[in-house]
Amino acid sequence: MLTELTIVGALKALESGETNAVELAEAHLRAIEALNPRLNAYVTLHAERTLDAARESDARKERGALEGIPLGLKDLFCTEGVRTTAGSKILGDFVPPYESTVTAKLKAAGAVSLGKLNLDEFAMGSTNSSSAHGPTINPWSPGNRKLVPGGSSGASAAAVAARLAPGTMATDTGGSIRQPAAFCGVAGIKPTYGRVSRWGIIAYASSLDQAGPMARTVEDCAILLREMAGHDAKDSTSADVPVPDFAAACGRSVKGMRIGVPAEYRLEGLSPEIARVWDQGLEWLKEAGAQIVPISLPHTKHALATYYIVAPAEASSNLARYDGVRYGLRVAGQGDGLNDLYERSRAAGFGAEVRRRILIGTYVLSAGYYEAYYLKAQKLRALIRRDFEQAWESCDAILTPATPTAAFALDDQPSDPVTMYLNDVFTVTANLAGIPGISVPAGLSAEGLPLGLQILGRPFEEETLFAAGAALERAANFSAKPGMVA
Repeated sequence: MLTELTIVGALKALESGETNAVELAEAHLRAIEALNPRLNAYVTLHAERTLDAARESDARKERGALEGIPLGLKDLFCTEGVRTTAGSKILGDFVPPYESTVTAKLKAAGAVSLGKLNLDEFAMGSTNSSSAHGPTINPWSPGNRKLVPGGSSGASAAAVAARLAPGTMATDTGGSIRQPAAFCGVAGIKPTYGRVSRWGIIAYASSLDQAGPMARTVEDCAILLREMAGHDAKDSTSADVPVPDFAAACGRSVKGMRIGVPAEYRLEGLSPEIARVWDQGLEWLKEAGAQIVPISLPHTKHALATYYIVAPAEASSNLARYDGVRYGLRVAGQGDGLNDLYERSRAAGFGAEVRRRILIGTYVLSAGYYEAYYLKAQKLRALIRRDFEQAWESCDAILTPATPTAAFALDDQPSDPVTMYLNDVFTVTANLAGIPGISVPAGLSAEGLPLGLQILGRPFEEETLFAAGAALERAANFSAKPGMVA
């Protein structure tokens, strides 16, 4: 089946003439038509636009690096002429008049867009259940039990796992690529902050947001990241650093590589199955020639509290632009003043989780609380970054769990939002420190659900992550499929 092809496999099939871009796109569109009603992964489809792009790809003489490869896009990337909602009512049927840098790069490389993927509203969540379009369901869900795919890029991970796309574009603010990748049994990387342009991506927390790819293999992620990355003058935080051939690093040996194991990640409440897979991952890397080194990241215990002050503060500022005046939803009553228009539009347009984070952010930035909360959080952020800088003196990469548990049922979500935020406990440190992190599927739980491991690395040393991730992938030999596609 064409939908079973990885990106590497699809590129080879296209190059040999075994298939063409139109056939590949049609196969995925049929799969989406059959399974998406159960998953709710795609929220905007444009089949004719997809097929037109595939025909253009087949007619092109000079082939790009991703020529003819169909991809899904998280509905946070602005796409010229295609509805972009950020999973929120407040944007309604907003159609951007411009293209994000990432999607423009992919298009230039010959990729074909399949459509826009669901997400937690404005990327705020860990379950993909806060979307205005309704929740996305994990394709690993057994029987009538509906599991969450993780968040906020849950649909991006679910689409790859369910063979509705060989690769997808996602974003990661506190673990939104790595956590859903682990829940859905796929690979996903959050690059170093600044490696990929944020221009044209709807903002949640500007100093934490970073775009990255998801795919079924580490090498596929490497191929996608190479085409996404690069300096962009339109993004003031974009780093002007060379973009290496990440895919080449996947074949690199890990012999002599020092793998750090942070004592602070052995948390109370960590699933025994996750702990077992973590220990197994360390053993696999050791067998491949790596050296296992105990390290300490002492300020990890403050990471969640720090993140949930910094991120809402930036969200409060970023989301102030949605006022019911310039674009998106407008809810006005007769005789309303401007403040009434703002209040009605924002109350109707934002969901409960977004309103909660805006309120938290506004509070910690307010007079009298700025120094007590926001300023203190920024100091802790600097200490968390320093922990990693000191750790790199004794190790080259760090191996940790990606999540504290396997995917859980939609109905089993904690009603307490603070408990829900614990899903990000292993991932937020990378965003606070601006370092890269990759999640790789490494095993199955007793229930047959995927478990993922996370590898963290030095800034702009994604090649190290791809080398270690590929070694872990080879050892794990993860070949299980979700029940919906097995």
